[in-house]
Amino acid sequence: MSVVDPVAQVRAARREGIGLGLVGVYGVSFGAVAVSSGFEVWQACVLSLVGFTGGSQFAYVGVVSAGGGPIAAAAAALLLGTRNTLYALRLSSLLPPRGWARATAAHLVIDETTAMALRHERSAARTAFWASGITLFVTWNVTTLLGAVGVSALGDPEQFGLDAAAPAAFLALLWPHLRTRLGGGVAVAAVGVALGLMLVAPAGVPVLAAGLVALIGIHPRADLAVPRS
Repeated sequence: MSVVDPVAQVRAARREGIGLGLVGVYGVSFGAVAVSSGFEVWQACVLSLVGFTGGSQFAYVGVVSAGGGPIAAAAAALLLGTRNTLYALRLSSLLPPRGWARATAAHLVIDETTAMALRHERSAARTAFWASGITLFVTWNVTTLLGAVGVSALGDPEQFGLDAAAPAAFLALLWPHLRTRLGGGVAVAAVGVALGLMLVAPAGVPVLAAGLVALIGIHPRADLAVPRS
């Protein structure tokens, strides 16, 4: 039986995390959409710095551009971002125990960083989380600025397919788990719940409910309980 080199695992996790983080280039799409919807460049940048949850940011801009008030827009964004709380519970053993480092880690808990962490074991999971989170945060914010400033030259951001970059990357991360019996079953149940609630529930609720199904359906992995140094 081959022995797995933990150092090699950590290095691989770092490479994968940085590679995934580069998908943040689709932040250019958000910057362009925000400015096209009437936001100032600085407002788009602040939303990316403080919000850093792509779906919630697009929801906020969409509600405002459709004539909704800031309170309604913030409510829609918060509802979509609630799923990150579930992710944080799942990854609690990976995050720093307290202080600014824990607050920083909490800010980086999103779809992509959670998926990266769950792909790896022990210290490699923590490395994957930080590598993907930091790279994605930097890339997302830089490209938000570029998209906001260059919106007139960019035109319609959807014609470049940038709006599909994040879902495509996340699906690629999930695919190995979908091929297992448990992962496939949980995915089917989550999709069923989301589709059913789309007919009766407000925007954001179907996503949150699907996340709850996944959280309940997959038993926490013991190997994510990373011993702290």
